[in-house]
Amino acid sequence: MIDTLDSAYQLSCHKENEMKRITALLAIFAIVVASSSAQAAKKPAKKTAKKTVKKTVKVGTKAPKFQIKDSRGKIIDLAKLTAKGPVLVRLTCGCSGCDKELAYFQTLHKAYKGKGLTSLAIFREPDKKVEKYVKRKKLNMLYAIDSKGTSWGIFQTKTMPSNFLIEKGGKIRAIAAGCDPSGLIAKALAKKVASLLKTSAVDVQKVTNNKNKTAKVKK
Repeated sequence: MIDTLDSAYQLSCHKENEMKRITALLAIFAIVVASSSAQAAKKPAKKTAKKTVKKTVKVGTKAPKFQIKDSRGKIIDLAKLTAKGPVLVRLTCGCSGCDKELAYFQTLHKAYKGKGLTSLAIFREPDKKVEKYVKRKKLNMLYAIDSKGTSWGIFQTKTMPSNFLIEKGGKIRAIAAGCDPSGLIAKALAKKVASLLKTSAVDVQKVTNNKNKTAKVKK
């Protein structure tokens, strides 16, 4: 009987010690977790690094590699065009501002095309809309359609319109972003084109305005 009680007592003590050990372990675990949480809270949150795209399309640098299909499906290769002479690339649309400014760029193209300039207009509009627009405006320069705006990404610009004057050999001579319906941007670019071609500058603003006045008188 005594042996039995002694065994029971020992078993009870063993269980009590085991419970104490588990309780102690749980307490230690709780302290460790709390400490880790505190350390994590002290650490500043890591900032997600923003990816910055290096600006490579700028005055004085080589023009980007660029190809686009014209309305007939023929590949227009900028490198091949600049191998022959200066190229004026105009990324544009059919908005009211670009529409008014177009006449000055048509005058610019007409004034220098026989002296070596190639003008390339790229429209960010649906195909059918551009074809109607081109016929109505009697556009006589090289043009292409880029309804998705891929060309804007290649030339690293979001501005509509954006003009890039590229000299023979492929170096960017001038960049003119934005629209000026009065013709000042076209006039400034015309002077730079004349400089590249080593010829006298044509005041495309004055020529265009006189043409518009004459057309109104005839009406």
